[in-house]
Parts: sequence; structure tokens; C-alpha cells
Amino acid sequence: MKKISPAALFAAMIVAACSAGTTSNAAPADSASLDASGAQPATPLAEAPFAVREIARFDEPWAMTFLPRGKQALVTERSGKLKLWQEDGPTLDVAGVPAVAYGGQGGLGDVILAPDFATSGAIYLSWAEPGDGGTAGAVVGRAKLVQGAAPRLEGLQIIWKQDPKVTGRGHYSHRLAFSPDGQYLFIGSGERQKFDPAQDRKANLGKIVRLNPDGSVPADNPFASQGGVTAQIWSLGHRNILGLAFDGTGKLWQQEMGPKGGDEVNLVEAKANYGYPIVSNGDHYDGRDIPDHPTRPEFAAPKLWWNPSVSPAGLVWYGGDLYPGWKNSLLMGALSGQGLIRMQVDGDTLHKSDRWDFGTRIREVEVRDDGSVWLLTDGEGGKLLRLVPKG
Repeated sequence: MKKISPAALFAAMIVAACSAGTTSNAAPADSASLDASGAQPATPLAEAPFAVREIARFDEPWAMTFLPRGKQALVTERSGKLKLWQEDGPTLDVAGVPAVAYGGQGGLGDVILAPDFATSGAIYLSWAEPGDGGTAGAVVGRAKLVQGAAPRLEGLQIIWKQDPKVTGRGHYSHRLAFSPDGQYLFIGSGERQKFDPAQDRKANLGKIVRLNPDGSVPADNPFASQGGVTAQIWSLGHRNILGLAFDGTGKLWQQEMGPKGGDEVNLVEAKANYGYPIVSNGDHYDGRDIPDHPTRPEFAAPKLWWNPSVSPAGLVWYGGDLYPGWKNSLLMGALSGQGLIRMQVDGDTLHKSDRWDFGTRIREVEVRDDGSVWLLTDGEGGKLLRLVPKG
């Protein structure tokens, strides 16, 4: 199998830039070639159109969501703590958080607000739950957030579980997103490093599932008539889904950490099969070949992909005006890529617009209601950062 060489493409970009009299870090002359390849050169952070301001620190933060009016945010820490950050006050521990299977990639995961949070106070959490015989699996629960000087969760109820639970501590994914109309909950369910379940409709691993807010299955799901976990499936053939985001027109995008050299962003369609592990633009980490997407056109191909891998984490749609030129973009964090990636949305296609080198792993990206972009860096001493537009 022949894959497009990012090194060769990057070299061609440099030659073209130099012949035009520009210096290093210039944009490639042919953006279509960049979009179709795995390459994307990074720009130094000093040249970004924003300054980075540290706001707070957390221990292994994984996800965050702003509360209405943006003065508070919920932040999950992977070891099992839920924090209530306050712009004008101390960061508080939220009581009533479930015990989690912490280790490897497991622990407390995503947190989002219910569509009716303003009246119900309901939030949704995901986490890794232990099972029998050393197994584990992701679960999703909802609870009421009671605010005040001693915030707590009340009435926590599990509404979904990965099935089956398996051994290992990777690829839980467990990212959450509500449809813009608030009617459906979408869950990214990783294939748990087991490969084949991504194509097995009798398991909900390696799938994006679509549920009603109470965890029941919508009658119009693609495989609803088959019952069981099959009825939950919206799309299949996924690996490790670490970002879900709806754009301004209601289209659902997801990014997933692929195998070596195969990270990708997809436009999610009902019943679509994205091909893993049968096809990928990357290869197995042990060196075994995986056929590229073009060899199997019956599988949905990624809109963008990266080689070398950037290890995507966190995905959000940006529709504001605070940063010139960013309106209608997807913003994605990068772990091994240590930065922030911007992709311009153009109908059903994406363009690789910017990649900034932060020199640290970016775990989460969120947008506050004032249009400002906020990031969480990964690991111990993870930082909450705000991007302040220059000029």
C-alpha cells in the first residue's frame, strides 16, 4: 500500500514558498493538496492571533462545560473528581460523584449540561466502571447539580453502558453531545482496543450511539427494529472517539484517534460505516498494514486525516466573531501534536486552516457564551487557559 508522504508534501510546500519569496511557516500554495494529505505544518505560538492566559490548574483534567452566563464551569478530573470552577470565587469540589475505574485511559470522562439545565439543573457525566473478572466499560449517567457553597449531585442514575465490558484500560471514548434541538443524546463509544467489535452490530463498542435524553432508544434509529444494543447504533466502524460537535447547520462531526498515522475527522451520517479496522489511512502500531480508505469505497472516508498522528482530543464548533476569520470553524485539541488545530467548515467539507504549536498536550477545547475560546492542558497540573485575541 502506498500512502501519501507528508514529508514529501511538506518539502514541496517549502520549495513553493521559497520560490515565491516567502519565509518558513508560510501557508502552502495548494490548500487542496494539504487537505487531501496527512500533513499539516505547525505555526509557532508567538505568531498566533491570540495570547494565552492561564486561569486555573487541575489534576488530570479531561473535560469541561460552562454553566449559563459563563462565570462558572464544571471540570472533570480523571481520578474521579468533579470541580466547579468560579471566575469570581474559589474552585469547589462537587460531592456525590460516582466511583470510577481509574487507570490507563479510564476514569471520570465527559460532562455536559442537559438541554433544560436552566430549569432542571440536570447534567450528564461519563466514566469508566469496573466489571467482573478484571473487565471495565464506559457508562453514562445523569444527575441534578445542586449549587451553593457545598455543591453536590443528587439522584444520579446510569442511563447507558458499553456492552460488552472487556479487559484492558483503553479507548473508552465516552464523549457526549446533545443534538441542537435537545431531543437526542449522542455518545461516542470506543472499540476498547479490541478492533473487531467496531464492525459487530451485536456490540455497541466502536460506535456512535443515539438515545433519547432518558437513555431509551429512538424509534427512528437506523437499526431500532433489531432491538438490544444494536438498536442504539447510529454509526459504526469507529476506533477511539474523543470529540463530538454539532456545527451551526446541525451537522454532527467527530474526531477519533486512529492507529499510527491515521487520526481523522468525520462527518457523521446515520447508518454509515467508517471502516475501522478494515480500512484506515494509518497502520497498526506493530507495523502491520491496514488498507487505505480508497481501497474500499463502500466505507465512509474521513474529511481530514493526519500523518504523523496528532492524537486529537476535544472538538468544538466556533460560530463567534471574537477571532477574525474563525467563524464557522471546528477547533480541535492535539495531544501528541501538542497544540490547537482550526478547520474551516465548508458545507460537507473541511479545510486545514491553522495549527498552532503550544508545546504541551491540549486535552479539551470549549467556547464560552461571550465567544472566547478556553482550553485544558493534559496531565498533572493541567492548566485552564483562555485565548485572548491580539490587537
